[in-house]
Amino acid sequence: QVQLVESGGGLVQPGGSLRLSCAASGLNFRRYTVAWFREAPGKEREFVATTYHRNGATYYADSVKGRFTFSRDNAKNAVILQMSSLKPEDTAVYYCAAAERVILSQVRSQSAYDYWGQGSQVTVSS
Repeated sequence: QVQLVESGGGLVQPGGSLRLSCAASGLNFRRYTVAWFREAPGKEREFVATTYHRNGATYYADSVKGRFTFSRDNAKNAVILQMSSLKPEDTAVYYCAAAERVILSQVRSQSAYDYWGQGSQVTVSS
């Protein structure tokens, strides 16, 4: 049984930092494209970042580029999203997702992903 479990969310002031983790069981992250998405209240779920497993390249949404860093911890079968210079508009539930077969042009699309975590709340507020 595949499980993705996010952790590390919470409340942070604007300009602060948070580190999200997503640990997998039942699958090997090295063989999957893994992504972070987020869903803010009243908005559609949107792409945040991914590392495409076929070329190892990392892609970010323009809204987080330069502030968020995606990395893999292969020893722990986990991925990390390091978030800095956080803004109130970053407030959302953050989800990790994994796709076994996805083409590069689809890595930003929710429908390409087979497995999802339960989500972790990130709130940026003073």
